[in-house]
Amino acid sequence: MLSLRELEVRGFRNLAPQRISLGARFNVFAGENGQGKTNLLEAIYLVSTSRSFRTASLADCVAHGSDSARVRAVIEDPRLGDGPPREQILAIAGTRRTVTSDGKRPRTLATYALATPVVLFEPASLVLSQGGATERRKLMDRVAVHLAARYGGGESLVHDAERYRRAHQQRKRALEGRYDSRTVASFERVMAEHGSRIIRARREAVTALSGHCVASFRRIAMTPLELVVAYAPRGPEDVEELAALFASRREEDARRGSATRGPHLDDLAITLGGHDARRVASQGQHRAIVLALKSAELEAIREARDVEPVMLLDDVSSELDATRNAALFELLHARQGQVVLTTTRPELIGLTSDRRDFRVVSGRCEPR
Repeated sequence: MLSLRELEVRGFRNLAPQRISLGARFNVFAGENGQGKTNLLEAIYLVSTSRSFRTASLADCVAHGSDSARVRAVIEDPRLGDGPPREQILAIAGTRRTVTSDGKRPRTLATYALATPVVLFEPASLVLSQGGATERRKLMDRVAVHLAARYGGGESLVHDAERYRRAHQQRKRALEGRYDSRTVASFERVMAEHGSRIIRARREAVTALSGHCVASFRRIAMTPLELVVAYAPRGPEDVEELAALFASRREEDARRGSATRGPHLDDLAITLGGHDARRVASQGQHRAIVLALKSAELEAIREARDVEPVMLLDDVSSELDATRNAALFELLHARQGQVVLTTTRPELIGLTSDRRDFRVVSGRCEPR
């Protein structure tokens, strides 16, 4: 079972320098607001993925009065066989980030991030069913990268996303002035080639998500209304058709200041009882949808990578009613992976076995 067995932090947000031994199954960080519980989850997410789920500027993670931060994790991975646990370290100095795995620099950040799959559920995750398409695209892409990694293509898909983004920006700048059509066409060709692969990967990701999501929703929501999760691309998968679409919309895109078609506008369509869930779902149903999506993300990654991802939950019990709370802990008990969660009210955490409790006060985490 994939699990973080040890976490060490120095110079990270409000956290005191410390080393924490984690249990293999359930780890509960309890404490009042502002004590550092979410910072601990962020440190775990950061050392696992090389990214923060709270800020795009890693300099924000460095403690006040410190010029650097360091997070170290010791990770047991069943895919390593009888070998020793893996040590991952992420260091921040100013705006510079460095990562190592067993003392070596990975080939790319994608290589590093794919080694330790994690799934995060936080209060902000509720925008998945209620907000704009950005977070739903990120969900599709997280699953798509792990699906591609089955065949060694995870890094290539990350490269596709970056090349598409850069070509999109170059085309945008070209359309803002007096452009040469051949130059714009060259950018559109790059967008089409990489965009086609993104669309294909997202379609596969939604196929992997859909069945798990619908099944989990039935268990959680207790409603006869049918949930449907479907890919809503904003362009064709065929390279030639996608390039032709970009070319046909140059004047419109020049007026709008951005490409009005393409995978950067894709969405995950979620309907409940045949209607857009954003418009018809109750608050309880929205929460059930998000729980189902997160459960589906975990299952899709598990199947793709042949390992249980680590699940991180940030104070989600306060966002759920009693029924959904019970459904969440039923789901957690049913799976085999490691769970790390935070709460201000440990009595709400319905986990009764294989549980390790911690108290977080003023940035220091102590076993209870």
